[in-house]
Amino acid sequence: MRRVRAVMALASLWCHQDAYRRSFAQSVLRFLGFIFWGAAVAHMFGGVAVILIFKNYRYLFQEAYLSLPGWLALVTALILLPTGVLAVSISVKSSCNQQGTLMYLLLLLLCLEMSSVALARSYCVRTASPLESAISYLVHQHNWTCSQDPGSSAVDEIQRKLHCCGVHNYTDWLKASSLHHPTCVPESCCKEKHSLCRGDLGHVEQLSEEGCLKKLEDQLCFSMLYIFWSCIVLSILEILAAVSNCILMRRQPFRELSMLDSYVFSQYYMY
Repeated sequence: MRRVRAVMALASLWCHQDAYRRSFAQSVLRFLGFIFWGAAVAHMFGGVAVILIFKNYRYLFQEAYLSLPGWLALVTALILLPTGVLAVSISVKSSCNQQGTLMYLLLLLLCLEMSSVALARSYCVRTASPLESAISYLVHQHNWTCSQDPGSSAVDEIQRKLHCCGVHNYTDWLKASSLHHPTCVPESCCKEKHSLCRGDLGHVEQLSEEGCLKKLEDQLCFSMLYIFWSCIVLSILEILAAVSNCILMRRQPFRELSMLDSYVFSQYYMY
């Protein structure tokens, strides 16, 4: 009798703890489902930002594969949407097919995000030197004159978009200039608020102070680091979702002993 009561108490305690774990796992999955939808929007934003940087400055980045982290972020964003739907759905009503599909999607997302993390980290470091060489080449190849006609070359476009001047600062134009025009820089170096600026070195306060290399590096590294850290955080949340899903999928080892906690069994044992 004592042994049966101990088994009944153990089974009851296990069932109570398992029910609590399942309820907690459902709540976590429901919360993470909404988080995944928001993360999809954030990933899409980061992916588009990286793609636009390489598209707008394609004459500086010759390798097409450099925009790969951006495309991976867009694919991740698209997969996050159905993943969020499944997480919310499973938190309401569990289904073996839905739970299995969710695990496959989480595994696929982890693979995509680890690839994005590796690429984003390496690109932020590896592109600095080629970027400096490309901008320096454009500066030295630029053919400008001290006129009122603004230039329309690639380097002029960069300087207008980034509000910068030269590779490191305006003195790079002095090194690249010929003896025929050493007293001015391209008008694309002028600050927007100085509408009368003509690139005259006698008024350096009217010129952009920062070089284009630092501004472009800052933009690129910010976008890459955005993808890097968002993937790291999202990977942790996906592991948490996988653990919660496993809790809902696991078989209860005391299920066959549930009859021990019933009124029918107690009445039967008394007789």
